[in-house]
Formats: sequence, structure tokens, C-alpha cells
Amino acid sequence: MKKYLIVIEPTQTGFSAYSPDLPGCVSTGRTREEVEQNMREAIAFHLDGLREEGEPVPEPQTYSAYVELPT
Repeated sequence: MKKYLIVIEPTQTGFSAYSPDLPGCVSTGRTREEVEQNMREAIAFHLDGLREEGEPVPEPQTYSAYVELPT
């Protein structure tokens, strides 16, 4: 099983998300839970499309970290 990082951002109507490791793979949702589920489906669809076209499936490489700064 592979784990792809997704970035979730609030919008005026809910949330949007994308995966830095999968350019062009994006989704939206009214709630965080909905956008996460939609991204699972979008990633699966995206990877299936790459395989069908004979393209390589990118390995997950992106990670996240927080930086703390004094206030």
C-alpha cells in the first residue's frame, strides 16, 4: 500500500485538495471528510489512468512538517 500526501485547503464553499506527488490530481468537498474521500477516489482514478496509458506510477516522495516560531 502506498501513502500519498494530500494538501487540504479551506475555500469559500468547503475544501479543496491536491497531491504534490500527482500533478493534476485534485478534488473538492463540502467538509474535510468529504474532500478526503473524494481524494481517495481521485487518486485511485488517476493511478488507473496512468497504468492504462502505460505511464509510470509516481512513488510517494512528499512529506509534511511543521515549523514552530516564537510569537
